[in-house]
Amino acid sequence: MAINMAEPAKALKSDYDLLMAKAKDIIIIGSIQSLASWDMETKMPPKGIKQRSQQLAILSQIEHQMTTSSEIGTLLSKIEKHVAYETLNELQKRNVYLMKKQYDEQTKLPEKLVVETARQQALTIDTWKKAKTAKDFSMFKPELEKLLALRKEAAKILMKVKETRTPYDALIDIFEPRMTSEMIAKIFGELREGLVKIIKKCATAPEKPQASILMRKIPPSVQQKISNELAQFIDYDVKSPKAGGRIDETEHPFTNGYYDDVRITTHYYENNPASSLFSVLHEGGHAIYEQNLNPEWLYQPVGMGASLGFHESQSRFVENIIGRSREFWTYFYPKLNLLASNAFSDVALDDFVRAINQVKPSKIRVEADEVTYCLHIIIRFEIERELIANKIAVADLPEIWNRKYHDYLGVEIQNDSEGVMQDIHWASGYYGYFPTYALGNIYSGQLLTKLRKDIPIWQDQIRTGDFLQVKKWLTENVHQHGNLYDPADLIKRITGESLNVQPYLKYLDEKCAWIYGY
Repeated sequence: MAINMAEPAKALKSDYDLLMAKAKDIIIIGSIQSLASWDMETKMPPKGIKQRSQQLAILSQIEHQMTTSSEIGTLLSKIEKHVAYETLNELQKRNVYLMKKQYDEQTKLPEKLVVETARQQALTIDTWKKAKTAKDFSMFKPELEKLLALRKEAAKILMKVKETRTPYDALIDIFEPRMTSEMIAKIFGELREGLVKIIKKCATAPEKPQASILMRKIPPSVQQKISNELAQFIDYDVKSPKAGGRIDETEHPFTNGYYDDVRITTHYYENNPASSLFSVLHEGGHAIYEQNLNPEWLYQPVGMGASLGFHESQSRFVENIIGRSREFWTYFYPKLNLLASNAFSDVALDDFVRAINQVKPSKIRVEADEVTYCLHIIIRFEIERELIANKIAVADLPEIWNRKYHDYLGVEIQNDSEGVMQDIHWASGYYGYFPTYALGNIYSGQLLTKLRKDIPIWQDQIRTGDFLQVKKWLTENVHQHGNLYDPADLIKRITGESLNVQPYLKYLDEKCAWIYGY
């Protein structure tokens, strides 16, 4: 006798809808925290830091209470055990999975730990800014030690519920689900070997780009206009009455927001306009990912990016594969000169393109070229893996950092502001984040290979100023999938293969062969 599932399915849908209503409330609270953090970095007066740290702590407390409420636990249990569970579609099951993952993890974290971490993050970031300006690591060290202790405590707890092998793996999973430090170490080993070969080819090549031609004095007010033109190129609206974005200035560029309100920041250096130019393209890549997620999934767990690695694949794709290409500059170089009062009128197009693609080991990650960039990430990965494992202490960081930069990149760090204090991530407590930058580069190489097959004329389109076709491809293949799949599954669905370093290395080698003539 056939069982009529209509009534059970109706009851299940009611529970599911209630679960999604609670998910919406949680996401909205998270977006408010995000705005408060954005304001702290851009508009908040210096005196407001203690007050803001308390505000963020309260918001984190509210979010934690909502996430771990017994109502959500009851709903999840009812849904998973429901006789009609299999009537849920793939999207609904993924939403339930993501809600349960969040619930299981957050219920194990003490509320006091969550609140104290949020408060300490704000204070540590504020201290980092002051210490970086003063070039004094000793100012930063005490606050960093407090925050690190809190993150280690959380990592030990999350390690058990996530069932990871190490506490560091539990932190990595926050940013790149189901990725482990062992997997990363293997991938990075292959990556580093390939990068070193390319670096050696460039170092011994007969042709050498002249990066010094980029050092032109361009006022920040003019750079702001250039930023707006770049935003327009990638279809990131910051000017119209319906704009969903904006560009502000901060010490460390970042992207912040959700769907219809996604904001980016940059930093303007009068004698180095290329810095802000590429940071705007980078952050703009993040922004168009957020703004082109499936609008039908707004306020649902699936309506977010797949991972930070995939987010970085989009920012690095726009910044480098598009933004450092000869095709892009064929179109944009005349605009740049027009806006900058012909500051580069004495520089030929190909000389400019070669200069922005120079391969030269450097001290600063965000200023690094494409080839050496991942070595900066590998250094950070190795350090924070040891840090979380209690094999090194905060006090050891400057010396270890400086030694690795000497050994891996052959550069000498003069002070801790250009060394261990150059990034905001550890001041934010984002341990496990750094590997996603290199993973994003690797994903971008695989995406490029697929794009070439799907749109053979994509470079011709960029040359004429048409980014929309590439953006449409990225939206259909990456953005619209949101968080429906784990990153390992998503890259395979898009490209037909698992995470693979070789396409990215091939892309770099081909570009450098043209730049350096080897």
